[in-house]
Amino acid sequence: MATPSNSTGRPPQTAIRCVGVTKTYGEGNAAVQALRGVDLEIRAGELLLLEGPSGCGKTTLISVLAGLMHRDGGNCSVLDHDYEQMSPGETTLFRGQNIGFVFQAFNLIPALTAAENAATPLLIRGLKRKAAVDQAGAVLKELGFDDRMMRSLPADLSGGQQQRVAIARAMVHRPRLIVCDEPTSALDRESGHQVMELLRRFALDQDRVLVVVTHDERIFKFADRIARMEDGRITRIENPPARAPEASRKPPAQS
Repeated sequence: MATPSNSTGRPPQTAIRCVGVTKTYGEGNAAVQALRGVDLEIRAGELLLLEGPSGCGKTTLISVLAGLMHRDGGNCSVLDHDYEQMSPGETTLFRGQNIGFVFQAFNLIPALTAAENAATPLLIRGLKRKAAVDQAGAVLKELGFDDRMMRSLPADLSGGQQQRVAIARAMVHRPRLIVCDEPTSALDRESGHQVMELLRRFALDQDRVLVVVTHDERIFKFADRIARMEDGRITRIENPPARAPEASRKPPAQS
């Protein structure tokens, strides 16, 4: 696998650097050490898959990278920022401007339409409702949504459609880092590949960073690199078995 390149032709820069990162839940006899000294570098313009058995610390690690959780020790620079050196308000502002999330359970708001759900990051940043929903609608159209679907509530959408709303929400504010927790675990092979093609196309065309937690070997070929994790540590980093073909510009079929 060649080193990821960016649109400028310059060698890729390190977007995330973790050295000796630790995290423990609980205290005393009930303490559980989730991260045991994680060392990891992730490049700009890279899709990194984070793979390992359940309970090895993958979700904890991406929560630290996304600023959702404080680390206990070690050093971690994310897009040239260290959350431990930032106030809670600065961290919230930084996340809102630079980070997108695709949660395993989608976490859509039941009372909001698809377009309103996708517009949430823009609304939080203070954009007026109409402008935010219009921008979200443009992203959803690229994901194959029509006007009727954009006005639908989550309960009226299929699982694949809800997944695309979650992806649109993660990308609508053009974040520099997108983290995904098991984005294909509940999807069939074709739908899972569509999701990964969308993530590559919308995230990496802009030299952003995408970190995906997964157990799904079917999507390994979409990665630039695969980081294997066990017992709270990165044990090795590998190239994928084969690079996926370039994503089609045609909107995906609905599922």
